[in-house]
Amino acid sequence: MKWFVKSFINGVLTIVPMGIVTYVVYKMFLFLDGLLGNLLKPYFDENYIPGIGIIATVILLTVLGWLSTKFFTGTIIRIADVILHRIPFVKTIYSVIKDTIHSFLGEKKSFSKVALVKMPGTTLKCLGFITTDNLSDLHHDLEDHVAVYIPQTFQVAGVTFLIPKRDIEILDIKSEEAMKFILSGGMTTKDENSKPRK
Repeated sequence: MKWFVKSFINGVLTIVPMGIVTYVVYKMFLFLDGLLGNLLKPYFDENYIPGIGIIATVILLTVLGWLSTKFFTGTIIRIADVILHRIPFVKTIYSVIKDTIHSFLGEKKSFSKVALVKMPGTTLKCLGFITTDNLSDLHHDLEDHVAVYIPQTFQVAGVTFLIPKRDIEILDIKSEEAMKFILSGGMTTKDENSKPRK
C-alpha cells in the first residue's frame, strides 16, 4: 500500500506539471494558428499543415510593421490610431490593449523592475512590479509616487497601488523569478546571492 501511495504521489509531482504545460502550449498553438489559419484552410483544402497560420501571422505582422515606418502607409496607420482614440468606449479598450502590449514589448517595458514594498504601520513587506514611475500627469500630489502592481498568490489577478518612492526598494532580481515566487506562495525561491539594487 505504501508503494502504491508513493508511486501515485511521484506520478502527480512529475507528470501533472508536464501534462498541464503541454495542454496550455497546445491550446496556445491552436489559438495562434487559428488567427489566420481559419482563413487559409479553405484555400489549402486537405493540404493544410498545422502551423501555417502562425507563420502567416508572423509574416503579416512583420510586413505591417515595416510598412508602418514608411511615409504613406505610416500616415494611414497614424490616422487610424487617432480615430480609434476618439471613438467613445472603443478608445478605452484600444488604449488599454495598446498600453499593455507596449509595456511588455515597447522600449520602456513595465514589470522589469521588482519592488520590495513596506506595508504601512507594520514590519511586513511584499513583492510587486513597478508599472510606471511617472504619475504627475495623473495628479500633482503623486509626483513622488510610483505605481506598483502586486499579483496575488496562485492566480493572475492583482492590485495596483500608488506608493511613495521612499516606501519601496528596487531588488536586483529577474521579473520571472519574482513572479514565480509570488504566484507559488513563496514555494520557489531565487538564488541567495540576490541583493538590493542601489
